[in-house]
Formats: sequence, structure tokens, C-alpha cells
Amino acid sequence: MRSIRLLADHLINQIAAGEVVERPAAAVKEIVENSLDAGARTIDVDLAAGGIKLIRVADDGDGIEREDLVLAISRHATSKIATPADLEAIATLGFRGEALASIAAVSRLSLTSRSRDKPHAWRIEVDGGEVGVPQPAALAVGTTVTVQELYFNTPARRKFLRTDATEYGHCEETFRRIALSHPDVAFTLSHNGNVRYRLLGAGRRARVDALLSDSFGAQAAAVDVAVPGLSLAGWAVRPAYATAARDAQYVFVNGRFVRDRVLAHALREAYHDILHSDRQPAYALWLTIEPRQVDVNVHPTKIEVRFRESGAVHQFVRHAVEKALAMTAAEQPAVSAAERLGVAAALMPPLMASGATRAPFASTPLQAGMTFAAAEPAAFYARLFGERAPAPRDDGPDLPNDDEHPLGFALAQLHGIYVLAQNRDGLVLIDMHAAHERILYERLKIALDQALPMQPLLVPVTFAADPLDVATADENSGVLASLGFSLSALGPSTLAVRGIPALLRDADAVVLARAVLADLREYGASRVLTAQRDELLSTMACHGAVRAHRSLTVPEMNALLREMEATERAGQCNHGRPTWYQLSLADLDRLFMRGR
Repeated sequence: MRSIRLLADHLINQIAAGEVVERPAAAVKEIVENSLDAGARTIDVDLAAGGIKLIRVADDGDGIEREDLVLAISRHATSKIATPADLEAIATLGFRGEALASIAAVSRLSLTSRSRDKPHAWRIEVDGGEVGVPQPAALAVGTTVTVQELYFNTPARRKFLRTDATEYGHCEETFRRIALSHPDVAFTLSHNGNVRYRLLGAGRRARVDALLSDSFGAQAAAVDVAVPGLSLAGWAVRPAYATAARDAQYVFVNGRFVRDRVLAHALREAYHDILHSDRQPAYALWLTIEPRQVDVNVHPTKIEVRFRESGAVHQFVRHAVEKALAMTAAEQPAVSAAERLGVAAALMPPLMASGATRAPFASTPLQAGMTFAAAEPAAFYARLFGERAPAPRDDGPDLPNDDEHPLGFALAQLHGIYVLAQNRDGLVLIDMHAAHERILYERLKIALDQALPMQPLLVPVTFAADPLDVATADENSGVLASLGFSLSALGPSTLAVRGIPALLRDADAVVLARAVLADLREYGASRVLTAQRDELLSTMACHGAVRAHRSLTVPEMNALLREMEATERAGQCNHGRPTWYQLSLADLDRLFMRGR
């Protein structure tokens, strides 16, 4: 067995480089973060061969004194912390004092810097860990770090690097993260002599538009919430515009891009009942927190953090984003069906086909006993808008169209599935089941906070149930009562439904009861009322919503539109599918080639 010995500093630096400088993008990150810590307002990044051949970062920061140049490329030497107490409130991006030493150990590095009050600059060169002597140099105030031939002296490491294009892609993503995190700093990125980005320090919105496209900001809801010691600002993309890609998820904590499980989970929860299962959320969010409440000394890459009050941070972020996304249909910008779905001219013939039931506005009374499942009968509609006389001519309904009702007024039903409405902009297409499902779901969430009111059935409904369902109903009678159900056993394999939630009184009582019992059996009473609460209410709303092929009168369709305009998150059903789309007059004109 070999004897234990201390490793040479040069070997220690090479080992550390494997963790700190995993690839060229990591070197770019560490050097640019040093520039930001030095107070730079302009940073230029120049790369060659994906950063393998050359990384050059020039800034206009405070600069480094001549006597500090050797220390700057030494291990565990830094100006950012001095005592253990400093580790508890880190306010800079760098603090470990090992990045430049690690980079210099596996490359040919030169560091040129000039302080503001010095007549000229000084340069120090390091060749694979061999440190030279500082020499006078010409440079404006600031610092320039040049890294050439990364991993030239560790061929085993270099062979694991990917192609130049792949490594450049990682460098570009690192640049994007840093540029987003500091939108008031001007940045330039060049690769192989070609300028890829030239960004002015013009604030967050301009930076988001430049790096994530103009459409990102236009399709996102603004987030801006602050409490003492904690604030969150930025943008979260509305569910209607979400895609299957995860390439636009950026969270910054005190100016640092992070990947944190607490924040990731909070954001998933904020989207959980408005985003379809095959879509991913997109966001650019800046979280500002008291430095003592977050620990960034978790990993050498400093991309992971730990919050001292993780539960409070989770709740704050979730509620802030939920609030931003919780718009009613009246508040939500119209989603163009032509833009999102590529609607073709073939879409239009069904609108005039026999499947569309066209009726004048309030020209016929409600059928006896016909009530809309949202409990909005004709009397409520008339109370809102007054009685309307039949139109004097037969060229279409006489529709009011004001800003208070952005979804407009119903024209007809299409195949008993979709509602067609006219608003100021053109034609609105509504999936009536999906829209009603969301309305019921939001009502159930509010009502459950007190206990759902029950609607007793005049005649109890019986159904065959297996013994486990009978036992579940008996053991969880209190939970069922809080959910608005009254079930009783009539035998070892028979249950009677004596009451259902008043909000769902038009639903199939047996189907609804079976669904609730299935959730109780799978998750248990405690989880059904806590972790699985929203999932259960979503199931109940789905079963209680008006079904496809149900014929609605025009007043009932209009009642649905008014409820959508007053209900939060009405743009998506409980499963994340859209509930309505807008076809503008311009979209329709294009389909029919009008004006050409």
C-alpha cells in the first residue's frame, strides 16, 4: 500500500478544474460573473471553436491592482468574503476563489487589468498552471481575461468535449442566462469573428424580447408581487401559448440563474390545473430575497441554492404566479385560432352546415323545465340584460356588442358541442363542456372552504356496488358530507345516493358517486381533502358539466359566456385544454380571400 502524501497545488487545481470547469461554457460563466462582481456595465465575450480554442471576456469594471494579479489566479483567494459570517449573507456571484486558478491549470490564460486610478494596465500569463511575472500592458480601465486551448494539457479530459457547434450552444445558453439575470448591463457575444448578440442595458422587458423573442412577452402574464424581504417579478407564459419544450424556463435568485427543486415544484403547482399534460410552462422570473435567507454555497457551480424558509418561499412563488395567470375570460387577451391552429379555409363550410342550429336572439322562450347546468336560467339572463324583442328582419340576430362582454353574444350551437358567438372582433368558438367544467371547478374550490352545500334527492338513486365501495362510504361518511354527498348502504352490495352537491345537481348521481368513492379508496380521506383535493374537485366538475350534444337555448349559451367572463382561469379547462378561440374578421377575410 502506498503512503499518504499531500498533492501538489498544480495537481489540486487540475482536479478542481474537472468540477468547476466542466466545459467551455462553465469557464465563460465564471469569468463573466467575475466581471459583474467588479461592477462592469459593458461586457464583451469573444469565442472561437465553441470556446475550446479561445474565450476572451473584456469588461469595464473596477480592475485589479498589480499586486493582486498573482493572488487572482491562486486557489482560494478572493476579495468577496473574509470571515465565516460572510458565508451566511453572500451578495456576490462568486466567492469561492477557485475559478481562475482552475481554468489557468488546464489552459493558457492571460489576465490583463487596469484600475481606475492607474496610468496603465498590467498583464500576467499562466501556461498550464505555470505562473509568469506581471508585465506592463496597454488597456482601458477594466479587465480582459483570455483563455486559449482549454484542456490542452489534459488530453483525456479534452476528448470528452463535443463538437464546436455543441460547445458553442452551451456557451450561448450560459450567455443568455447571465444576460437575462443582469438586464441593465450591456453585453456582446461573438463567435469565430461573427457578432451573435449585441445587447443594450435597457431593462428586463427589452432583454426578454431580445433573447426570448418578442412573442414571449406578448404571450406572457406579468408577475410583480412583493412582501417584506421577498419579491418576485417577471413573466409567466399563458397556458394557451405553452409548448412541449422546456427551453424557456428561467428563474433568477438575487441575480443568479438557479435550478432549485422548491422553485420548480412551486411553478409546476401554479400551472397544474391550467396546463395540458403534454405542455410545459415557460417563464422568466427574478426572485429577490434577503441574502441571509438563501444559501448559495451548495455546489461549486453555484447553480443550486437552499432556502432557510423553503415552505414560505414555495407558497409565495406559487401564489404569485397563480395570481398572474388567474384571469377571467374577460381579462384574457383573445387567442387567435388562425394563429394557434393554422385554421384553413376548410374550417368554414361546417359553420353553415346542418349541424349548426341558428336562432334569433331571445326569439323563443325557454322550454319548460330546461335549465342551464350552471344554474343560470333565462330569468337571470333577463335580469342582466333585459328582455329583447324578436328581430324585425331575418338577416341575422340583433346583437349588442360592448366592452363589458368581450366574448360577445351567442349565435348558435355547432353539433351540440361548440357555441358560436359574435363579438366586436369577429367570431368566438367555445367548447361548452370544457368552459362549463372550469366554471364548476372554480365554484367547487370556493365552496369547499366552507363545506359544499347538499341537494337532497327527492327519490334516492340506488346502484350496485362492490363491498369495498360500501365499506368506503360507511367509513368516510363525514368526508362525503363535507363534499356535499349523502350515501347510505342498503345491503352488502347496494348503495343509495340521497344527496349530491347542489352545484352539480344536474349531474348523473351514480357516476358522480362512483368517481368520488374511487378517489377515496385510492388516496384515503386525508389526502382527498389535502393533496388530492383539487384533483377530486376536477373530477366532480367534469362529471357535473354540461355534456356534449346537449341542446342549449340562446339565453343558456349567453349565460355560459357571462360566467366565463367572470370566472378565473376560464381560458383553460381543468385538464389544460383551451375553452375558446377567437377568429377575427381579418382571419375570416383571409380564409375567403376578400380584398385580394
